[in-house]
Amino acid sequence: MTFKLSPLPYPHKALEPHMSDHTLRVHHEKHHQGYVVGLNNLLKNHPLESASSLEEILSKAPFHPNGTLIFNNAAQVWNHDFFWQCLSPQGGERLLQGSLKKAIHSTFGDSENFFKAFKETALGQFGSGWVWLVINEKGGLAIQKTSNADLPLAHGLHPLITCDVWEHAYYLDYQNRRAEYVDTFLKHLANWSFAQERFENAV
Repeated sequence: MTFKLSPLPYPHKALEPHMSDHTLRVHHEKHHQGYVVGLNNLLKNHPLESASSLEEILSKAPFHPNGTLIFNNAAQVWNHDFFWQCLSPQGGERLLQGSLKKAIHSTFGDSENFFKAFKETALGQFGSGWVWLVINEKGGLAIQKTSNADLPLAHGLHPLITCDVWEHAYYLDYQNRRAEYVDTFLKHLANWSFAQERFENAV
């Protein structure tokens, strides 16, 4: 199977002023596209070339030659496909409501405590990586950080929303101010409607 770059669910300028057109184009058309190209090149004449999905590749790659390289590229394609869905021009904390909000309050006390814990986890990720809200093995909510290309699927966790904390996700707009970027994600960009739908489908 040949994988293609997934289109964004909104125009490149739609997330301004919180995420610039320039950042989004570089992130999507350069970084994300680079992982797609890398994955397709690695799959040529490889036993996993006939895989029908990214999920299949992620589950089988560790047992094949070049498994780490294939996993990393496939995971980054999956992570970015997911991340674009986690952003919305009308996003932000006001969208956090319904059953997901109740579950977050039950787990973390209230929204403010949750946002604080999410931000602290994002800032605690040394180097490149991701911070996620997931449903854990026991069916409860948890905040998870992963390094580089790692992702919750590899650990039996069900992701609801993520924030990309690789520098290429924010450096053009925020330089080294990761805290400001994460605050902006939570307050203005996070697509909690998407997370809510995934939560409802999972429970």
